[in-house]
Amino acid sequence: MASLMVVQHRQPSSTVLSSTLSDFNGARVTFSVQLRRKVWQPRGALRVSASSAKKILIMGGTRFIGIFLSRLLVKEGHQVTLFTRGKAPIAQQLPGESEADFSDFSSKILHFKGDRQDFDFVKTSLAAEGFDVVYDINGREAVEVEPILDALPNLEQYIYCSSAGVYLKTDYPPHYEVDAVDPKSRHRGKLETESLLASRDVNWTSIRPVYIYGPLNYNPVEEWFFHRLKAGRPIPVPNSGIQITQLGHVKDLATAFIKVLGNPNASKEVFNISGDKYVTFDGLARACAKAGGFPEPEIVHYSPKEFDFGKKKPFPFRDQHFFASIDKAKSLLGWTPEFDLVEGLTDSYNLDFGRGTFRKEADFSTDDIILGKSLVLQS
Repeated sequence: MASLMVVQHRQPSSTVLSSTLSDFNGARVTFSVQLRRKVWQPRGALRVSASSAKKILIMGGTRFIGIFLSRLLVKEGHQVTLFTRGKAPIAQQLPGESEADFSDFSSKILHFKGDRQDFDFVKTSLAAEGFDVVYDINGREAVEVEPILDALPNLEQYIYCSSAGVYLKTDYPPHYEVDAVDPKSRHRGKLETESLLASRDVNWTSIRPVYIYGPLNYNPVEEWFFHRLKAGRPIPVPNSGIQITQLGHVKDLATAFIKVLGNPNASKEVFNISGDKYVTFDGLARACAKAGGFPEPEIVHYSPKEFDFGKKKPFPFRDQHFFASIDKAKSLLGWTPEFDLVEGLTDSYNLDFGRGTFRKEADFSTDDIILGKSLVLQS
């Protein structure tokens, strides 16, 4: 059975963090090094705009995007409930977050415990509660969304986190929202969800981020570079290194999610969300070095076809040009990213990796294979 409850936490007497933020086991966590140095003031303060208070359900919400989004919604005065399996704490103090802000958030956030794969339970329990708006942050398949729609016939808006990975490869980048999509994409479940939403009598909005980065990122995006920079190692980059990609800061993404709430310009629309500028792989390595205060990195280019890495992934990005236009969101939503890339990476480093926290331990095994062959070729 699920339960709806107000989650209240005892406030720690000092600011402490977990050594790996995927290891939270309670409201108060420990950190291997006490934070006695000057506190980094996070950029992208959680500013909100006025709107009528809504009863909002977030599917997910205890990781990355949901953590920042839920705070924005609470600050705006909405009643926010997180639907999770209850395996992670509902409220955790963020890096750089004041005691007062955390206390306010943790006293207001609500929790609905359950498994979204239990469709009958989802229908009956959500129908009993009733919600005005659903933010679906962790939905992957259309079959997971249908029972939510069935349970909430009077829903005002369904806001879905999709992915720019749904687009078909193109010779004419950047990707626009009207571009062809790839039905064989590994994100095809998100495509099918968008189709389901379009077929139902519901006001929906879909957000398609490109690569997301920022504090608490559970994907090894910037963290992959920071590990190598901290170790003083060369950075292996596939092929020429001039492949163009795009990153968007998680706080800018959270702001975009707020911008679509109750916005008539967002009704039954899809929006690409990411950073304002594009970057090459080599440029990203240098930007990460600058953000963390490291020397100019040594970049080693290699041909992936010359290696057998097994199931291991030697580089955290798809080896191709991959970027999208955000003009539609800027025009229709009045949304503009606050962070440029180096500022955003600095925010991520100072509030996360630079404090000794990360999601995955460094693994240089594929690097050693690449660098070992490079040394043989040079000798």
